[in-house]
Amino acid sequence: MTDAGAQDAAPILAASRVSKSFGEVPVLFSVDFDIRKGEVHALIGENGAGKSTLIKILSGLEAPTSGTVLLDGKPVRLPGNGEAEALGIVVIHQELNLAEHLTVAESIFLGREWRRFGFLRLSDMQAEARKILDALHVHIDVNARINTLSVADKQMVEIAKAISRDARVLIMDEPTAVLSGAEIDAFFEQVARLKAKGVAIVFVSHKLGEVMAISDRVTVLRDGQLIATVETGDLTADSIAEMMVGRELSNLYPPKTEPDVDAPVVLEVRNLVAEGVRDVSFSLRKGEILGFAGLIGSGRTAVMEAVAGLVPREGGSVTLNGEPVHFPSIAEAVKAGMVYMTKDRKGRGLLLNVGLQPNLTLLTLYRHLRGGFLNEASEVEAMERATRRFDIRARDASVKVGQLSGGNQQKLMLGKAMEAEPEIVIIDEPTRGIDVGTKQQIYHIIAALAKEGKSIIVVSSEMQEVIGLSHRVVVMREGRRMGVLEGSEITEGEIMRYAAGLKGENEDDRASA
Repeated sequence: MTDAGAQDAAPILAASRVSKSFGEVPVLFSVDFDIRKGEVHALIGENGAGKSTLIKILSGLEAPTSGTVLLDGKPVRLPGNGEAEALGIVVIHQELNLAEHLTVAESIFLGREWRRFGFLRLSDMQAEARKILDALHVHIDVNARINTLSVADKQMVEIAKAISRDARVLIMDEPTAVLSGAEIDAFFEQVARLKAKGVAIVFVSHKLGEVMAISDRVTVLRDGQLIATVETGDLTADSIAEMMVGRELSNLYPPKTEPDVDAPVVLEVRNLVAEGVRDVSFSLRKGEILGFAGLIGSGRTAVMEAVAGLVPREGGSVTLNGEPVHFPSIAEAVKAGMVYMTKDRKGRGLLLNVGLQPNLTLLTLYRHLRGGFLNEASEVEAMERATRRFDIRARDASVKVGQLSGGNQQKLMLGKAMEAEPEIVIIDEPTRGIDVGTKQQIYHIIAALAKEGKSIIVVSSEMQEVIGLSHRVVVMREGRRMGVLEGSEITEGEIMRYAAGLKGENEDDRASA
């Protein structure tokens, strides 16, 4: 937490009664927000709450329609196009903004390279980059190209870049969305070091546990309005969630309706071998939700990609309703009644630069052809059906998908998957980067699909998600199945014992753990 001096200090950066409209559409209503030296101020709210707009105003990328931005207590009109960095206001966006072909040192100084007599002072920049990274206790080769780094190391380079710009205010938008547990711990250590140096940090996240762990104050926005700014110590994760959505969230997860014990096995995988997968077996019954848990890199996604035909299968067998199958492509899996929803919805799941309707029917275009031509009325009907069923919220179907919130993108992916009328639905990271209110919606949709008789596999790095949804849980480690849990066995502690190799079906794995 911040010390008493920091809490009493005047804000470095503040928004006073700031409102913003785009055309005739208001998105922020008289919002107050400030950030002080040496504190972490969490800014949270559902998708569409106004967080991104407020961040853009505080960093100069948007001008407020009314109200005032204050820097060191004085009204200021911040320059746009990222030029507010010269004033010490730096944003680390959710989508990392690094040139993949440059080295670490070149990326840190991109746009403000050191020169002498017109020539680059490359060795000086490399030395300074090493100094900054050393101060952060980050061990990355300054000559390594960005495209060779892990996502976690790229995040650290973004922080180093911010520090090199003498950041007084650092705005972090979902900085841990793609980090593993160990990487998040290392990231938090860097945040603590920045706080100790007096950097003011705005932390935007959907992960309420992280908000509770790292922040000093929390500001909640809902529908463009300020709901509250509260000291974190006076809150619980549940109270924050309820402020975000305006309702009580004790029913975040729907009640579990156990599948019929005599329900037929619809999918059987035996001794599966593929890249990153070693001798994995499991089964799935009609109407069951089967969870896949494990640490990052455990092989959860690799198993699903091999089953669904996205990567070659090197060994083992897959049977669908008792019949052996071998899908050469995802299209063949869809025709057989199996759909796979990727965790990378922006890169592999959706076409961001086109509208909702073409995305929705992409898997099932053949169903909307009449005489070899696209039947637009059929597509429109499908869009209307999916919008009602999955509560997809957009101005109209022509809006580019990239302009939708993460939650609406995910609901569109669900609609796209269900257009294929599958028997088996594999969902990888069903709520990554999604606010708590939309998470609740998606959890209830998944439960409803299972109740209808669909068979669901949920792959998730969120432990509570797996526990809250699944009838049984397969725990993976290093490409192997370590155990299958059900009933009262499905607890966080038990899952972690298997995921860490402390318990498991393979003696060699336990011995090497």
